[in-house]
Amino acid sequence: MLSRRGFVAQLPLAAAAARILPEMAWAQRAAVNMSGLPKDMVWLNANENPAGPPPVSLDAMREALPASGRYHYNEMGGFYAAMAKSEELSPEQMITGSGSSEVLHTAVDAFTSSTRPLISVTPAYEGPIELARALGRPVVLTKLREDYTADVKRMAEEADKAHGGLIYLCNPNNPTSAVVKSKDVDWLVNNLPANSILLVDEAYIHFVETPDVQSALPYVRQGKEVIVARTFSKIYGMAGLRVGFAAARPDIIARLSPLRMNVISYVSARAVVAALGDQQSILRDRKASLARTRRELCAWLRQREVRFIEPHANFIMIDVARNAREFINTMPRLGVAPGRPFPPLDNMLRVSIGTDADMAKFRDVFWKVYKG
Repeated sequence: MLSRRGFVAQLPLAAAAARILPEMAWAQRAAVNMSGLPKDMVWLNANENPAGPPPVSLDAMREALPASGRYHYNEMGGFYAAMAKSEELSPEQMITGSGSSEVLHTAVDAFTSSTRPLISVTPAYEGPIELARALGRPVVLTKLREDYTADVKRMAEEADKAHGGLIYLCNPNNPTSAVVKSKDVDWLVNNLPANSILLVDEAYIHFVETPDVQSALPYVRQGKEVIVARTFSKIYGMAGLRVGFAAARPDIIARLSPLRMNVISYVSARAVVAALGDQQSILRDRKASLARTRRELCAWLRQREVRFIEPHANFIMIDVARNAREFINTMPRLGVAPGRPFPPLDNMLRVSIGTDADMAKFRDVFWKVYKG
């Protein structure tokens, strides 16, 4: 646990990393400097779950609020135990963080250095990449393959060339919503160069339908050089509650633990524990609902011969056949906020999957802009 003295000692480092922004801050850039936005704006820019926290979590938070004046440190052990049990892990194989962003950042801090790069793809979720750059760590970004998936062999080659590194794999990838199949992840795990660790970001894994893609958590249970990051922000709809975790071997967790703030809201913890008590039905029902809305949007795009990357998460990348900034700048004035730019995919527009009503409005506004 980071002490106050240790926190003060790291303030210069924090200042150097001040440009590191969470997902919401990155997403909001799409609407910066726009005045007079509609009050009934449909926000499809941050990959949030419009369903919000499950009802059992809302009930748990209402019950917890009157007691939130105390820290409840004595209850955190039970919180850890519940999360670990839900993923068939021991508490020693897990740490929590403020969403998955914190545990991703601690992994970058612990397992990169001036000679040990962060290796990823472009584009990918910027948080770990921008943190590594802010810390002065080398960053190696490899190109996506033609199907928009990560080239795991190229990533391994780069780690081998550097005599080790932290390989960051977001699966499904943000922003492309494409996935790396389990056979390719298996190859990467079994061919990791010496002094290398694989960091798998599974923020969106619960939205995947294809059986070719499975979680990387079994590698953690097998004791591999793998860290898996998860969040309760997406399918559980708790983005504002800021709870996530990293799973890894106990010795890897021991490397990560001193670098985290070790602060999870008591109210958020109670919400998570309540959701885990009804985990199977929550995941099943929310995945089915999202997948249905996602399929309807894909069918609509195909009917209009609008190209897109086959989505596996709660968002989709649409090829607008011209620079996407026109859509990013114009659509909010018409009541729909899409995602931010993701170079080098300059003609691609990232759109979160909202409610059926959200997507109906999206289709109307998108088509108006698309047809000019």
